[in-house]
Amino acid sequence: MRRDRPVALRPLSLGVDAGPPIGVYGASALFASWPALDPDGIVRIALVTDFGPGIYGGQVTARLSALLPRLPVMDLVHDLPPFRPDLAAYLLPALVRDMPRGTLYLCVVDPGVGGEREALLVRSGGDWFLGPDNGLLSQVSQEDLEDRVLRVDWRPQDLSASFHGRDWFAPAAARLCLGEPLGLRPLQRRETVGADWPVALPAVVYADRYGNLMCGLKAAALPAESRIRAAGHVLGRARTFCEVPPGQPFWYENALGLVEIAVNQGRADRLLGLEPGDSIDLFPEAGSEVVPG
Repeated sequence: MRRDRPVALRPLSLGVDAGPPIGVYGASALFASWPALDPDGIVRIALVTDFGPGIYGGQVTARLSALLPRLPVMDLVHDLPPFRPDLAAYLLPALVRDMPRGTLYLCVVDPGVGGEREALLVRSGGDWFLGPDNGLLSQVSQEDLEDRVLRVDWRPQDLSASFHGRDWFAPAAARLCLGEPLGLRPLQRRETVGADWPVALPAVVYADRYGNLMCGLKAAALPAESRIRAAGHVLGRARTFCEVPPGQPFWYENALGLVEIAVNQGRADRLLGLEPGDSIDLFPEAGSEVVPG
């Protein structure tokens, strides 16, 4: 009876062009300064896309399951704002903050699919991130001084023009897990798209199914008395929903650590007329001048 071999159980070549062959567990001098991965290496793949509920996420999952039958593949999020890597970039670090380490995040918000943009592999905080070089991974590569960024030069022979999530990034993820060559080239962060973007974005970056609006700002960076002006409303801070009357808008620190605009038992997106991409203004302290977003 045939047995599928375990994934990533031993160091194998990843095909880095500069320096000696390397393995998932940091076998070469090039990776010697990187934080150690879990002894089992990459133990899961999580999908992060703007594909929505249709056919595309399932096709990526099916491809990964065929290539890595013993490695769990999970859907982390498929409803990121379509075509907006500039917004998803600010949600991604918060989204993965409390997730288990040893995860490979396959990230696809890719309006330039089929064009000139390249692919990146980022090693950050005990995890890997694989996706297009369009700014989507720009903020995860700022989170840790030990982060590393690599260009992925490998491409499969059979590659559609419009579905690189399935045809390029999924096979590349499998090759990473199996230690097969990817034609990796180390980069300086300044060489990637989004390297010059600010570390915080005073704008809505995601709307959830309840109409709550997550912003590209870490709540811990704001004074406790900060107020937000959004769509003509000035919003105070509350700890959670039940601390304000039903129907009242407010902002709070959500479970991801971000500023989130909400309405108790209502929809902030409809009440305030806001959607992803809309900017907000900040009052750092009660009574102070507004800081434009």
